[in-house]
Amino acid sequence: MARNKFDVDENLESPFDIRHLKRAMIYVGRYKWRMILSLGLSAAAVIIGLFAPVITQYAIDNTIPSGNIKQLILLAVLLLMTIAVNIIFSTIRSRIMTKVGQDIIFDIRTDLFEHLQRLSFEYYDSRPHGKILVRIINYVNSVSDTLSNGIITFVLELFNLVFIIVFMFAMHWKMALVILAGVPVLMAVIMFIKNRQRKAWQTVNNKSSNLNAYLHEGLVGVKVTQLFAREEENAEIFSRLSEAYRTSWMKAVTYNNLLWPTVDTISAVIAASIYFVGLLVIGPASVSLGTIVAMSGYASRFWQPILNLANLFNNFVNAVSYLERIFETLDEPIKVNDKENAEELPRIEGNVRFENVTFAYDESKTILENLSFSVKKGENVALVGPTGAGKTTIVNLISRFYDVNGGRVLVDEHDISDVTLKSLRSQMGIMLQDSVVFSGTIEENIRYGKLDATHEEIVRACKTVCADEFIREFPNGYDTVINEGGSMLSQGQRQLIAFARTLISDPKILVLDEATSSIDAKTEKLLQEGLQRLLEGRTSFIIAHRLSTIKNCDKIMYVSDRGIKECGTHDELMAKKGDYYKLYTAMN
Repeated sequence: MARNKFDVDENLESPFDIRHLKRAMIYVGRYKWRMILSLGLSAAAVIIGLFAPVITQYAIDNTIPSGNIKQLILLAVLLLMTIAVNIIFSTIRSRIMTKVGQDIIFDIRTDLFEHLQRLSFEYYDSRPHGKILVRIINYVNSVSDTLSNGIITFVLELFNLVFIIVFMFAMHWKMALVILAGVPVLMAVIMFIKNRQRKAWQTVNNKSSNLNAYLHEGLVGVKVTQLFAREEENAEIFSRLSEAYRTSWMKAVTYNNLLWPTVDTISAVIAASIYFVGLLVIGPASVSLGTIVAMSGYASRFWQPILNLANLFNNFVNAVSYLERIFETLDEPIKVNDKENAEELPRIEGNVRFENVTFAYDESKTILENLSFSVKKGENVALVGPTGAGKTTIVNLISRFYDVNGGRVLVDEHDISDVTLKSLRSQMGIMLQDSVVFSGTIEENIRYGKLDATHEEIVRACKTVCADEFIREFPNGYDTVINEGGSMLSQGQRQLIAFARTLISDPKILVLDEATSSIDAKTEKLLQEGLQRLLEGRTSFIIAHRLSTIKNCDKIMYVSDRGIKECGTHDELMAKKGDYYKLYTAMN
Protein backbone atom coordinates (compact mmCIF):
# COMPACT_ATOMS: atom_id res chain seq x y z
CA MET A 1 0.00 0.00 0.00
CA ALA A 2 1.16 3.52 -0.70
CA ARG A 3 0.80 4.62 2.90
CA ASN A 4 3.41 2.04 3.88
CA LYS A 5 6.07 4.31 2.39
CA PHE A 6 8.02 6.44 4.85
CA ASP A 7 7.84 9.52 2.60
CA VAL A 8 4.10 9.48 1.85
CA ASP A 9 2.20 12.23 3.68
CA GLU A 10 -1.06 11.42 5.39
CA ASN A 11 -4.28 13.12 4.34
CA LEU A 12 -4.74 16.45 6.12
CA GLU A 13 -7.75 17.86 4.32
CA SER A 14 -10.43 16.88 6.85
CA PRO A 15 -11.60 19.89 8.92
CA PHE A 16 -11.06 19.90 12.65
CA ASP A 17 -13.78 18.04 14.54
CA ILE A 18 -14.83 19.65 17.85
CA ARG A 19 -15.37 16.12 19.17
CA HIS A 20 -11.59 15.76 19.42
CA LEU A 21 -11.53 18.48 22.07
CA LYS A 22 -14.51 16.97 23.88
CA ARG A 23 -12.68 13.64 24.02
CA ALA A 24 -9.56 15.36 25.24
CA MET A 25 -11.60 16.92 28.05
CA ILE A 26 -12.36 13.42 29.33
CA TYR A 27 -8.68 13.06 30.24
CA VAL A 28 -8.58 16.56 31.71
CA GLY A 29 -11.75 15.98 33.74
CA ARG A 30 -10.07 13.24 35.78
CA TYR A 31 -7.95 15.90 37.47
CA LYS A 32 -10.54 18.71 37.68
CA TRP A 33 -10.17 19.33 41.42
CA ARG A 34 -6.42 19.87 41.21
CA MET A 35 -7.00 22.13 38.22
CA ILE A 36 -9.68 24.10 40.13
CA LEU A 37 -7.23 24.54 43.02
CA SER A 38 -4.58 25.71 40.58
CA LEU A 39 -7.02 28.12 38.96
CA GLY A 40 -8.02 29.50 42.36
CA LEU A 41 -4.40 30.17 43.33
CA SER A 42 -3.73 31.83 40.00
CA ALA A 43 -6.86 33.98 40.20
CA ALA A 44 -5.93 35.15 43.69
CA ALA A 45 -2.44 36.05 42.45
CA VAL A 46 -3.91 38.02 39.53
CA ILE A 47 -6.33 40.02 41.68
CA ILE A 48 -3.64 40.87 44.22
CA GLY A 49 -1.27 41.85 41.42
CA LEU A 50 -3.82 44.22 39.86
CA PHE A 51 -3.68 46.43 42.95
CA ALA A 52 -0.06 47.34 42.18
CA PRO A 53 -0.95 50.17 39.72
CA VAL A 54 -3.51 51.49 42.24
CA ILE A 55 -0.79 51.61 44.89
CA THR A 56 1.52 53.37 42.41
CA GLN A 57 -1.16 55.93 41.52
CA TYR A 58 -1.86 56.72 45.16
CA ALA A 59 1.85 57.10 45.90
CA ILE A 60 2.39 59.52 42.97
CA ASP A 61 -0.76 61.61 43.45
CA ASN A 62 -0.89 61.70 47.26
CA THR A 63 1.95 60.21 49.29
CA ILE A 64 4.93 61.72 47.43
CA PRO A 65 3.46 65.29 47.17
CA SER A 66 2.63 65.22 50.91
CA GLY A 67 6.11 64.05 51.84
CA ASN A 68 4.76 61.26 54.05
CA ILE A 69 7.84 58.99 54.21
CA LYS A 70 6.27 56.52 56.63
CA GLN A 71 3.29 56.01 54.34
CA LEU A 72 5.55 55.71 51.30
CA ILE A 73 7.55 52.93 53.02
CA LEU A 74 4.30 51.20 53.94
CA LEU A 75 3.10 51.37 50.33
CA ALA A 76 6.46 50.03 49.11
CA VAL A 77 6.22 47.08 51.51
CA LEU A 78 2.63 46.48 50.38
CA LEU A 79 3.77 46.54 46.74
CA LEU A 80 6.53 44.02 47.50
CA MET A 81 4.00 41.81 49.29
CA THR A 82 1.75 41.73 46.22
CA ILE A 83 4.74 40.66 44.12
CA ALA A 84 5.81 37.99 46.65
CA VAL A 85 2.29 36.52 46.95
CA ASN A 86 2.05 36.44 43.17
CA ILE A 87 5.33 34.51 42.90
CA ILE A 88 4.43 32.03 45.69
CA PHE A 89 0.98 31.26 44.30
CA SER A 90 2.34 30.94 40.76
CA THR A 91 5.06 28.52 41.91
CA ILE A 92 2.55 26.28 43.70
CA ARG A 93 0.27 26.36 40.68
CA SER A 94 3.16 25.46 38.38
CA ARG A 95 4.04 22.38 40.44
CA ILE A 96 0.43 21.20 40.55
CA MET A 97 -0.04 21.58 36.79
CA THR A 98 3.28 19.88 35.98
CA LYS A 99 2.03 16.79 37.82
CA VAL A 100 -1.37 17.01 36.12
CA GLY A 101 0.29 17.28 32.71
CA GLN A 102 2.35 14.15 33.33
CA ASP A 103 -0.74 12.28 34.55
CA ILE A 104 -2.56 13.20 31.34
CA ILE A 105 0.41 12.00 29.28
CA PHE A 106 0.35 8.71 31.18
CA ASP A 107 -3.37 8.19 30.60
CA ILE A 108 -3.33 8.96 26.87
CA ARG A 109 -0.19 6.94 26.22
CA THR A 110 -1.56 3.96 28.18
CA ASP A 111 -4.78 4.00 26.16
CA LEU A 112 -2.80 4.22 22.92
CA PHE A 113 -0.51 1.34 23.83
CA GLU A 114 -3.36 -0.91 24.99
CA HIS A 115 -5.27 -0.17 21.78
CA LEU A 116 -2.24 -0.79 19.56
CA GLN A 117 -1.69 -4.20 21.16
CA ARG A 118 -5.19 -5.24 20.11
CA LEU A 119 -5.00 -4.09 16.50
CA SER A 120 -4.72 -6.77 13.84
CA PHE A 121 -1.61 -7.61 11.84
CA GLU A 122 -3.14 -5.75 8.91
CA TYR A 123 -2.66 -2.41 10.67
CA TYR A 124 1.07 -2.99 11.18
CA ASP A 125 1.50 -4.46 7.70
CA SER A 126 0.33 -1.18 6.16
CA ARG A 127 2.38 1.37 8.15
CA PRO A 128 6.03 2.06 8.95
CA HIS A 129 6.53 1.52 12.68
CA GLY A 130 8.29 4.88 12.99
CA LYS A 131 5.02 6.66 12.12
CA ILE A 132 3.27 4.77 14.89
CA LEU A 133 5.99 5.54 17.44
CA VAL A 134 5.88 9.28 16.77
CA ARG A 135 2.20 9.36 17.73
CA ILE A 136 2.76 7.57 21.04
CA ILE A 137 5.78 9.62 22.06
CA ASN A 138 6.08 12.97 20.29
CA TYR A 139 2.43 13.85 19.76
CA VAL A 140 1.31 12.90 23.27
CA ASN A 141 4.14 14.95 24.79
CA SER A 142 3.12 17.92 22.66
CA VAL A 143 -0.54 17.99 23.72
CA SER A 144 -0.03 17.41 27.46
CA ASP A 145 0.85 21.01 28.38
CA THR A 146 -1.98 22.41 26.26
CA LEU A 147 -4.51 20.09 27.88
CA SER A 148 -3.37 20.86 31.42
CA ASN A 149 -1.47 24.08 31.92
CA GLY A 150 -2.82 25.59 28.70
CA ILE A 151 -6.45 25.30 29.78
CA ILE A 152 -5.76 26.85 33.18
CA THR A 153 -3.70 29.62 31.59
CA PHE A 154 -6.42 30.28 29.02
CA VAL A 155 -9.12 30.66 31.69
CA LEU A 156 -6.76 32.65 33.88
CA GLU A 157 -5.76 35.06 31.13
CA LEU A 158 -9.41 35.66 30.23
CA PHE A 159 -10.11 36.23 33.91
CA ASN A 160 -7.08 38.52 34.09
CA LEU A 161 -8.20 40.42 31.01
CA VAL A 162 -11.71 41.01 32.37
CA PHE A 163 -10.41 42.31 35.70
CA ILE A 164 -7.87 44.59 33.99
CA ILE A 165 -10.67 46.09 31.88
CA VAL A 166 -12.81 46.56 35.02
CA PHE A 167 -9.94 48.27 36.86
CA MET A 168 -9.17 50.46 33.82
CA PHE A 169 -12.76 51.67 33.38
CA ALA A 170 -13.05 52.22 37.13
CA MET A 171 -9.98 54.44 37.02
CA HIS A 172 -10.70 56.41 33.78
CA TRP A 173 -13.12 55.21 31.12
CA LYS A 174 -11.86 57.50 28.33
CA MET A 175 -8.28 56.30 28.71
CA ALA A 176 -9.59 52.72 28.82
CA LEU A 177 -11.20 53.21 25.39
CA VAL A 178 -7.85 54.37 24.02
CA ILE A 179 -6.25 51.11 25.19
CA LEU A 180 -9.05 48.98 23.71
CA ALA A 181 -8.76 50.68 20.29
CA GLY A 182 -5.99 48.27 19.21
CA VAL A 183 -8.07 45.11 19.75
CA PRO A 184 -9.86 45.10 16.33
CA VAL A 185 -6.50 45.30 14.53
CA LEU A 186 -5.21 42.28 16.44
CA MET A 187 -8.38 40.27 15.74
CA ALA A 188 -8.04 40.95 12.02
CA VAL A 189 -4.47 39.58 12.06
CA ILE A 190 -5.56 36.46 13.98
CA MET A 191 -8.38 35.74 11.54
CA PHE A 192 -5.97 36.14 8.62
CA ILE A 193 -3.45 33.57 9.82
CA LYS A 194 -5.72 31.06 11.64
CA ASN A 195 -6.35 28.49 8.88
CA ARG A 196 -2.94 28.97 7.28
CA GLN A 197 -1.28 28.32 10.62
CA ARG A 198 -3.20 25.12 11.30
CA LYS A 199 -2.39 23.65 7.88
CA ALA A 200 1.26 24.64 8.28
CA TRP A 201 1.56 22.73 11.58
CA GLN A 202 -0.23 19.72 10.12
CA THR A 203 2.41 19.67 7.40
CA VAL A 204 5.12 19.84 10.08
CA ASN A 205 3.55 16.80 11.75
CA ASN A 206 3.63 14.87 8.49
CA LYS A 207 7.25 15.71 7.76
CA SER A 208 8.23 14.83 11.34
CA SER A 209 6.39 11.51 10.99
CA ASN A 210 8.18 10.76 7.70
CA LEU A 211 11.55 11.59 9.24
CA ASN A 212 10.94 9.35 12.26
CA ALA A 213 9.70 6.51 10.07
CA TYR A 214 12.85 6.58 7.92
CA LEU A 215 15.09 6.92 10.98
CA HIS A 216 13.46 3.82 12.48
CA GLU A 217 13.95 1.88 9.23
CA GLY A 218 17.56 3.00 9.08
CA LEU A 219 18.35 1.86 12.62
CA VAL A 220 16.63 -1.51 12.20
CA GLY A 221 18.30 -2.15 8.84
CA VAL A 222 21.75 -0.72 9.57
CA LYS A 223 23.47 -4.07 8.91
CA VAL A 224 21.89 -4.31 5.46
CA THR A 225 22.86 -0.69 4.80
CA GLN A 226 26.50 -1.41 5.56
CA LEU A 227 26.43 -4.71 3.69
CA PHE A 228 25.35 -2.99 0.45
CA ALA A 229 27.38 0.19 1.13
CA ARG A 230 24.23 2.32 1.04
CA GLU A 231 25.46 4.91 3.55
CA GLU A 232 25.72 7.79 1.07
CA GLU A 233 22.36 7.12 -0.59
CA ASN A 234 20.64 6.77 2.77
CA ALA A 235 22.27 9.97 3.99
CA GLU A 236 20.89 11.79 0.95
CA ILE A 237 17.38 10.49 1.63
CA PHE A 238 17.65 11.46 5.30
CA SER A 239 18.93 14.90 4.30
CA ARG A 240 15.98 15.34 1.94
CA LEU A 241 13.50 14.37 4.66
CA SER A 242 15.27 16.61 7.18
CA GLU A 243 15.17 19.52 4.74
CA ALA A 244 11.44 18.97 4.14
CA TYR A 245 10.88 19.01 7.90
CA ARG A 246 13.03 22.12 8.37
CA THR A 247 11.25 23.98 5.55
CA SER A 248 7.80 23.14 6.87
CA TRP A 249 8.85 24.09 10.40
CA MET A 250 10.16 27.48 9.30
CA LYS A 251 6.94 28.17 7.41
CA ALA A 252 4.83 27.29 10.46
CA VAL A 253 7.03 29.37 12.77
CA THR A 254 6.70 32.31 10.36
CA TYR A 255 2.94 32.26 10.89
CA ASN A 256 3.46 31.93 14.65
CA ASN A 257 5.76 34.91 14.65
CA LEU A 258 3.20 37.16 13.03
CA LEU A 259 1.31 37.44 16.31
CA TRP A 260 3.79 38.72 18.85
CA PRO A 261 5.26 41.51 16.66
CA THR A 262 1.68 42.62 15.98
CA VAL A 263 0.92 42.71 19.69
CA ASP A 264 4.19 44.50 20.48
CA THR A 265 3.58 47.09 17.77
CA ILE A 266 0.01 47.76 18.90
CA SER A 267 1.18 47.90 22.52
CA ALA A 268 3.86 50.49 21.68
CA VAL A 269 1.41 52.63 19.72
CA ILE A 270 -1.16 52.47 22.52
CA ALA A 271 1.48 53.34 25.15
CA ALA A 272 2.39 56.49 23.22
CA SER A 273 -1.29 57.29 22.67
CA ILE A 274 -2.00 57.17 26.41
CA TYR A 275 0.43 59.99 27.12
CA PHE A 276 -0.62 61.89 24.00
CA VAL A 277 -4.34 61.68 24.79
CA GLY A 278 -3.88 62.13 28.53
CA LEU A 279 -1.61 65.16 28.39
CA LEU A 280 -2.66 66.90 25.15
CA VAL A 281 -6.24 65.84 24.41
CA ILE A 282 -7.89 65.32 27.80
CA GLY A 283 -5.45 67.58 29.60
CA PRO A 284 -3.92 67.66 33.11
CA ALA A 285 -7.03 69.34 34.47
CA SER A 286 -9.08 66.18 33.91
CA VAL A 287 -6.51 63.47 34.44
CA SER A 288 -3.66 63.38 36.96
CA LEU A 289 -0.10 62.25 36.27
CA GLY A 290 -0.61 59.32 38.65
CA THR A 291 -3.67 58.21 36.66
CA ILE A 292 -1.72 58.38 33.38
CA VAL A 293 1.13 56.32 34.88
CA ALA A 294 -1.34 53.83 36.37
CA MET A 295 -3.21 53.53 33.07
CA SER A 296 0.11 52.97 31.31
CA GLY A 297 0.76 50.14 33.76
CA TYR A 298 -2.67 48.66 33.09
CA ALA A 299 -2.05 48.98 29.34
CA SER A 300 1.13 46.92 29.57
CA ARG A 301 -0.72 44.42 31.73
CA PHE A 302 -3.63 44.40 29.28
CA TRP A 303 -1.48 43.43 26.31
CA GLN A 304 0.42 40.76 28.24
CA PRO A 305 -2.61 38.43 28.55
CA ILE A 306 -3.45 39.29 24.95
CA LEU A 307 0.04 38.13 23.94
CA ASN A 308 -0.27 35.06 26.18
CA LEU A 309 -3.63 34.22 24.62
CA ALA A 310 -2.06 34.61 21.17
CA ASN A 311 0.71 32.19 22.17
CA LEU A 312 -1.89 29.83 23.58
CA PHE A 313 -3.68 30.07 20.27
CA ASN A 314 -0.45 28.98 18.55
CA ASN A 315 -0.10 26.06 20.93
CA PHE A 316 -3.76 25.22 20.51
CA VAL A 317 -3.36 25.07 16.73
CA ASN A 318 -0.44 22.66 17.15
CA ALA A 319 -2.28 20.56 19.72
CA VAL A 320 -5.34 20.28 17.46
CA SER A 321 -3.31 18.67 14.68
CA TYR A 322 -1.65 16.32 17.21
CA LEU A 323 -5.03 15.37 18.70
CA GLU A 324 -6.32 14.54 15.24
CA ARG A 325 -3.53 12.01 14.75
CA ILE A 326 -3.81 10.60 18.31
CA PHE A 327 -7.56 10.03 18.16
CA GLU A 328 -7.25 8.74 14.60
CA THR A 329 -5.07 5.98 16.04
CA LEU A 330 -7.44 5.34 18.96
CA ASP A 331 -10.33 5.16 16.47
CA GLU A 332 -8.58 2.61 14.29
CA PRO A 333 -11.05 -0.30 14.28
CA ILE A 334 -10.03 -3.52 15.96
CA LYS A 335 -10.85 -5.89 13.10
CA VAL A 336 -10.14 -9.06 15.06
CA ASN A 337 -11.91 -8.81 18.40
CA ASP A 338 -14.08 -10.76 20.80
CA LYS A 339 -17.76 -10.83 19.98
CA GLU A 340 -20.11 -9.29 22.52
CA ASN A 341 -21.26 -12.76 23.66
CA ALA A 342 -17.94 -14.55 23.14
CA GLU A 343 -17.41 -17.58 25.39
CA GLU A 344 -14.29 -19.00 27.00
CA LEU A 345 -12.87 -21.87 24.97
CA PRO A 346 -12.63 -24.89 27.30
CA ARG A 347 -9.50 -27.01 27.52
CA ILE A 348 -9.07 -28.31 23.99
CA GLU A 349 -7.96 -31.66 22.60
CA GLY A 350 -6.63 -30.26 19.31
CA ASN A 351 -9.12 -31.17 16.56
CA VAL A 352 -9.07 -28.56 13.76
CA ARG A 353 -11.50 -28.22 10.86
CA PHE A 354 -11.82 -25.73 8.00
CA GLU A 355 -15.27 -25.44 6.42
CA ASN A 356 -15.40 -23.69 3.03
CA VAL A 357 -12.97 -21.00 4.18
CA THR A 358 -12.39 -18.04 1.86
CA PHE A 359 -9.85 -15.34 2.67
CA ALA A 360 -8.20 -12.36 0.98
CA TYR A 361 -5.88 -9.72 2.43
CA ASP A 362 -7.45 -7.24 0.01
CA GLU A 363 -10.09 -7.39 -2.70
CA SER A 364 -7.55 -7.62 -5.52
CA LYS A 365 -6.36 -11.15 -4.72
CA THR A 366 -8.06 -14.11 -3.05
CA ILE A 367 -5.57 -16.28 -1.16
CA LEU A 368 -7.88 -19.15 -0.11
CA GLU A 369 -11.21 -20.08 -1.68
CA ASN A 370 -13.72 -22.61 -0.30
CA LEU A 371 -10.96 -24.46 1.55
CA SER A 372 -12.06 -27.47 3.63
CA PHE A 373 -9.98 -30.02 5.56
CA SER A 374 -9.91 -31.75 8.92
CA VAL A 375 -7.05 -32.52 11.29
CA LYS A 376 -7.51 -34.89 14.22
CA LYS A 377 -6.03 -34.31 17.65
CA GLY A 378 -2.38 -35.29 17.89
CA GLU A 379 -1.77 -35.29 14.13
CA ASN A 380 1.35 -33.66 12.70
CA VAL A 381 0.49 -31.76 9.53
CA ALA A 382 3.02 -30.26 7.13
CA LEU A 383 2.10 -27.42 4.79
CA VAL A 384 4.22 -27.13 1.63
CA GLY A 385 3.91 -25.30 -1.66
CA PRO A 386 5.16 -22.30 -3.58
CA THR A 387 5.82 -18.94 -1.92
CA GLY A 388 2.66 -16.90 -1.47
CA ALA A 389 0.32 -19.86 -1.89
CA GLY A 390 -1.25 -19.42 1.55
CA LYS A 391 0.66 -21.72 3.94
CA THR A 392 1.27 -19.03 6.55
CA THR A 393 -2.23 -17.68 5.94
CA ILE A 394 -3.74 -21.02 7.00
CA VAL A 395 -1.91 -21.08 10.35
CA ASN A 396 -2.68 -17.38 10.88
CA LEU A 397 -6.37 -18.14 10.45
CA ILE A 398 -6.17 -21.00 12.99
CA SER A 399 -4.66 -18.52 15.47
CA ARG A 400 -7.27 -15.96 14.38
CA PHE A 401 -4.73 -13.27 13.59
CA TYR A 402 -7.15 -12.51 10.75
CA ASP A 403 -10.87 -13.23 10.41
CA VAL A 404 -12.06 -15.32 7.48
CA ASN A 405 -14.09 -13.67 4.72
CA GLY A 406 -16.27 -16.73 4.39
CA GLY A 407 -16.71 -20.17 5.94
CA ARG A 408 -15.65 -21.28 9.42
CA VAL A 409 -12.58 -22.43 11.31
CA LEU A 410 -13.38 -24.83 14.15
CA VAL A 411 -11.29 -26.11 17.03
CA ASP A 412 -12.91 -29.09 18.81
CA GLU A 413 -16.14 -28.12 16.98
CA HIS A 414 -16.01 -24.61 18.48
CA ASP A 415 -16.16 -21.81 15.89
CA ILE A 416 -13.10 -19.77 16.86
CA SER A 417 -14.92 -16.54 15.99
CA ASP A 418 -17.34 -17.28 18.86
CA VAL A 419 -14.72 -17.71 21.59
CA THR A 420 -12.42 -15.19 23.28
CA LEU A 421 -9.05 -14.60 21.69
CA LYS A 422 -7.24 -15.08 24.99
CA SER A 423 -8.79 -18.51 25.64
CA LEU A 424 -7.91 -19.58 22.08
CA ARG A 425 -4.36 -18.29 21.80
CA SER A 426 -3.40 -19.29 25.34
CA GLN A 427 -3.84 -22.93 24.27
CA MET A 428 -1.71 -22.55 21.14
CA GLY A 429 2.02 -22.44 20.74
CA ILE A 430 3.07 -20.32 17.79
CA MET A 431 6.60 -20.11 16.45
CA LEU A 432 6.58 -17.51 13.69
CA GLN A 433 9.10 -17.21 10.88
CA ASP A 434 10.66 -14.06 12.37
CA SER A 435 12.17 -14.83 15.77
CA VAL A 436 11.72 -11.95 18.21
CA VAL A 437 13.68 -11.60 21.43
CA PHE A 438 13.19 -8.79 23.92
CA SER A 439 15.64 -6.81 26.02
CA GLY A 440 16.28 -8.65 29.29
CA THR A 441 17.83 -11.93 30.39
CA ILE A 442 17.56 -15.15 28.41
CA GLU A 443 15.46 -16.66 31.19
CA GLU A 444 13.06 -13.70 31.15
CA ASN A 445 12.67 -14.08 27.38
CA ILE A 446 11.73 -17.73 27.73
CA ARG A 447 9.42 -17.10 30.70
CA TYR A 448 7.47 -14.70 28.43
CA GLY A 449 5.55 -17.79 27.25
CA LYS A 450 4.56 -18.77 30.82
CA LEU A 451 5.01 -16.13 33.49
CA ASP A 452 4.87 -18.59 36.41
CA ALA A 453 7.38 -21.03 34.90
CA THR A 454 10.09 -22.26 37.27
CA HIS A 455 13.78 -22.29 36.42
CA GLU A 456 13.65 -26.08 36.17
CA GLU A 457 10.81 -25.92 33.62
CA ILE A 458 12.77 -23.39 31.57
CA VAL A 459 15.89 -25.54 31.58
CA ARG A 460 13.83 -28.61 30.60
CA ALA A 461 12.29 -26.76 27.64
CA CYS A 462 15.71 -25.50 26.53
CA LYS A 463 17.15 -29.00 26.66
CA THR A 464 14.28 -30.25 24.52
CA VAL A 465 15.03 -27.71 21.79
CA CYS A 466 18.84 -28.02 22.16
CA ALA A 467 19.23 -24.46 23.49
CA ASP A 468 20.60 -25.39 26.92
CA GLU A 469 24.11 -26.14 25.67
CA PHE A 470 24.81 -22.79 24.00
CA ILE A 471 23.08 -20.84 26.83
CA ARG A 472 25.42 -22.37 29.43
CA GLU A 473 28.42 -21.31 27.35
CA PHE A 474 27.67 -17.67 28.23
CA PRO A 475 29.45 -16.47 31.43
CA ASN A 476 26.11 -15.72 33.11
CA GLY A 477 24.18 -18.61 31.58
CA TYR A 478 20.43 -18.10 31.78
CA ASP A 479 20.99 -14.71 33.46
CA THR A 480 22.81 -13.37 30.42
CA VAL A 481 21.32 -10.02 29.41
CA ILE A 482 20.50 -9.62 25.72
CA ASN A 483 19.50 -6.40 24.04
CA GLU A 484 16.47 -5.65 21.90
CA GLY A 485 16.59 -7.77 18.76
CA GLY A 486 19.25 -10.07 20.28
CA SER A 487 22.14 -8.80 18.16
CA MET A 488 24.63 -10.71 20.34
CA LEU A 489 22.93 -13.97 19.32
CA SER A 490 23.02 -15.76 16.00
CA GLN A 491 19.77 -16.12 14.07
CA GLY A 492 19.71 -19.80 14.94
CA GLN A 493 20.18 -19.09 18.66
CA ARG A 494 17.37 -16.54 18.59
CA GLN A 495 15.11 -19.13 16.99
CA LEU A 496 15.94 -21.73 19.62
CA ILE A 497 15.16 -19.28 22.43
CA ALA A 498 11.89 -18.36 20.74
CA PHE A 499 11.19 -22.08 20.32
CA ALA A 500 11.73 -22.71 24.05
CA ARG A 501 9.44 -19.78 24.84
CA THR A 502 6.71 -21.34 22.70
CA LEU A 503 7.12 -24.87 24.05
CA ILE A 504 7.10 -23.91 27.73
CA SER A 505 3.47 -22.84 27.44
CA ASP A 506 2.54 -26.54 26.91
CA PRO A 507 0.20 -25.92 23.97
CA LYS A 508 -2.34 -28.40 22.59
CA ILE A 509 -1.94 -26.96 19.09
CA LEU A 510 1.57 -26.14 17.93
CA VAL A 511 2.32 -23.96 14.89
CA LEU A 512 5.86 -23.98 13.48
CA ASP A 513 6.25 -21.50 10.65
CA GLU A 514 9.72 -22.07 9.13
CA ALA A 515 10.84 -22.70 12.70
CA THR A 516 14.09 -24.41 11.75
CA SER A 517 15.03 -22.22 8.79
CA SER A 518 18.11 -20.69 10.47
CA ILE A 519 19.34 -23.72 12.42
CA ASP A 520 22.29 -25.69 11.13
CA ALA A 521 21.75 -29.28 9.97
CA LYS A 522 23.43 -30.84 13.05
CA THR A 523 21.35 -28.83 15.51
CA GLU A 524 18.21 -29.42 13.47
CA LYS A 525 18.71 -33.19 13.69
CA LEU A 526 18.99 -32.97 17.48
CA LEU A 527 16.03 -30.63 17.56
CA GLN A 528 13.85 -33.02 15.57
CA GLU A 529 14.59 -35.78 18.07
CA GLY A 530 13.46 -33.57 20.96
CA LEU A 531 10.40 -32.37 19.08
CA GLN A 532 9.18 -35.90 18.42
CA ARG A 533 8.78 -36.34 22.19
CA LEU A 534 7.16 -32.94 22.55
CA LEU A 535 4.72 -33.39 19.65
CA GLU A 536 3.21 -36.55 21.11
CA GLY A 537 -0.42 -35.86 21.97
CA ARG A 538 -0.33 -32.40 20.34
CA THR A 539 -1.75 -31.24 17.04
CA SER A 540 0.96 -29.50 15.03
CA PHE A 541 1.09 -27.52 11.82
CA ILE A 542 4.58 -27.32 10.35
CA ILE A 543 5.74 -25.08 7.54
CA ALA A 544 9.27 -26.01 6.56
CA HIS A 545 11.47 -25.20 3.58
CA ARG A 546 13.54 -28.34 4.20
CA LEU A 547 11.25 -31.12 3.02
CA SER A 548 13.46 -33.74 4.63
CA THR A 549 12.27 -32.58 8.04
CA ILE A 550 8.58 -33.31 7.35
CA LYS A 551 8.81 -36.82 5.85
CA ASN A 552 7.49 -38.40 9.05
CA CYS A 553 4.46 -36.13 9.38
CA ASP A 554 1.04 -37.83 9.57
CA LYS A 555 -0.25 -35.64 6.75
CA ILE A 556 1.35 -33.41 4.13
CA MET A 557 -0.78 -30.77 2.39
CA TYR A 558 0.42 -29.19 -0.85
CA VAL A 559 -1.05 -25.66 -0.88
CA SER A 560 -1.54 -24.02 -4.28
CA ASP A 561 -4.18 -22.37 -6.47
CA ARG A 562 -6.14 -20.97 -3.49
CA GLY A 563 -6.53 -24.35 -1.82
CA ILE A 564 -5.02 -27.75 -1.12
CA LYS A 565 -4.13 -29.58 -4.34
CA GLU A 566 -2.69 -32.71 -2.73
CA CYS A 567 -2.93 -34.31 0.69
CA GLY A 568 -1.42 -37.50 2.08
CA THR A 569 1.68 -39.04 3.65
CA HIS A 570 5.14 -38.57 2.14
CA ASP A 571 5.06 -42.02 0.55
CA GLU A 572 1.55 -41.56 -0.81
CA LEU A 573 2.37 -38.23 -2.43
CA MET A 574 5.63 -39.47 -3.86
CA ALA A 575 3.79 -42.42 -5.42
CA LYS A 576 1.30 -40.03 -7.09
CA LYS A 577 4.19 -38.18 -8.75
CA GLY A 578 2.26 -34.92 -8.66
CA ASP A 579 3.22 -31.43 -7.48
CA TYR A 580 4.73 -32.63 -4.20
CA TYR A 581 6.83 -35.20 -6.03
CA LYS A 582 8.15 -32.51 -8.40
CA LEU A 583 8.93 -30.18 -5.49
CA TYR A 584 10.66 -32.88 -3.46
CA THR A 585 12.79 -34.20 -6.32
CA ALA A 586 13.74 -30.66 -7.35
CA MET A 587 15.06 -29.92 -3.85
CA ASN A 588 16.88 -33.21 -3.30
